[in-house]
This record gives sequence, structure tokens and C-alpha cells, in this order.
Amino acid sequence: MNNTEIMDAAEALFQAERTGAQISILSQQHPDMTMDDSYAVQAALITRKIAAGGKRRGWKIGLTSRAMQDALNIDTPDSGVLFDDMFFDNGATVPAGRFIQPRIEAEIAFIMKTDLAGSSITRQQVLDATETVCPALEILDTRVQRVDPATGETRKIFDTIADNAANAGIVLGDERHGPGDLDLRWTGAIVSRDDIVEETGLGAGVLNDPATGIVWLVERLAQYGDGIRAGDVVLSGSFIRPLEAPSGSQFHADYGPFGSVTCQFA
Repeated sequence: MNNTEIMDAAEALFQAERTGAQISILSQQHPDMTMDDSYAVQAALITRKIAAGGKRRGWKIGLTSRAMQDALNIDTPDSGVLFDDMFFDNGATVPAGRFIQPRIEAEIAFIMKTDLAGSSITRQQVLDATETVCPALEILDTRVQRVDPATGETRKIFDTIADNAANAGIVLGDERHGPGDLDLRWTGAIVSRDDIVEETGLGAGVLNDPATGIVWLVERLAQYGDGIRAGDVVLSGSFIRPLEAPSGSQFHADYGPFGSVTCQFA
């Protein structure tokens, strides 16, 4: 993609989020679209959102489970940027019409106490840089059509990355834990929608260890001279499949001794 195409795609995504009207699949418009193109579109979108008053609050890591990677025929996670207007209080009701096609994932969030950057980061460095960890629900949305109505073709990883990794919202649980207090590989959740258990999972579903996702993110950001900052919230990746969140639905994620987090959709 040339620079004009990248900027046009970023503007189209920005307007789609504002209007609630999805755009057609970018990877169909640009059949030669690459991963680098996707992140270039995302970067232009982030710049546009900041220019409109958005404040960056952290990062999300996606596609960390083997099942999701196999489904998309990829072998790497993706990432996106969290903004201040994406955060909802635990137990909050998401207003009707806020999102286009919301879905829910359960994750472990890392809240950072120091900056973290570099190309050779260890798991221990991640834990040392983390102030607390807590339960979280990520709200996904898509400003790009999931399926082309004319051809039946589905969006690709390039579309998701360009669309800020399908990032939309985040609900943090109230509990806070030191990063070494519990074995995060064995920290998991029972996730219910409307009082029906829909999914269960463990932190080990995230690259075998949620902290590994943070290592991956820091090393990816290092390629662009960036890194994680003190105070950032980082979603380490989901260990359940995405759950559809239609109007009127309620979600509860029970993490046992780790805590719980809930939200509902008006």
C-alpha cells in the first residue's frame, strides 16, 4: 500500500468507529496488503485518534491462543493501542449503540509500574516492571465487515490489525495482585453469559504464560523504537474464544481467588 492508500484506510476506519457504519474488507480492496501495511494503517489511525483528543492508556495483545492462530493460518500474535475512552467500571452497563458488533474475551491485565523496552526482554523483567495484575474483560468490535456480503469471503489478519486489533473496550476487575502472588499459567476463569457458562480457560492458553505475551509485545515495539510505559494497562491476551455480546446480554467472569469482573450491554 502506498502512503495515500494507508491514510485513506485509516480515515475510513476512524469514521466507521464514529458513525457505526462498517467499511468493506481492506484486504480485498488491497490484495497485496502485508502485515507491515496493516500496522502502518493502525499507526495512522492511532495518530488520527490522538489528534481528535484520545489519550493512550496502554496496549492489547491478541491472537495469542493456538486455536485462534490456526484459524487464521498465522503463527504470531497481534497488538493494538488502548485509549482512555475504552475503559468501563466493573459492573458497568455499556450504552446501546456504543459498538457495532461487540464480543467479549476474558484476560489477565498487567498494570505497569516502570517503563519496559528492548529487544531481549525476559519474563522476569516483565514481572519486575509490573505493579499489579488483575482480571479483565476485553470488548472487541469490528469497524471492518466480518464477511463480504457479495463474495462470502471473511476478513483476514491484515484487516484486524489495521482496525487497531479489533480493540474497543476494557473492563478491569476490582482485585489487584502482585505479579508473583499466583501462578498466572493456572489462573483462569469461568465465563458466563446470561447466567449460562459459555467458556472456561486458563492463563496457559496465552502462549503458555501470560507474561510471555508481554515479552512478545515489548520486543515487537522495540522494532519501532517504542515500548511500554509506567502506568500502562496491558491486556495479555484472551484464553477463551470471543463471545457475542448482543443488546441485553450480561457477562460474568469468575476467576476464583483471583477475583471477578462483570458487565452488561443495554
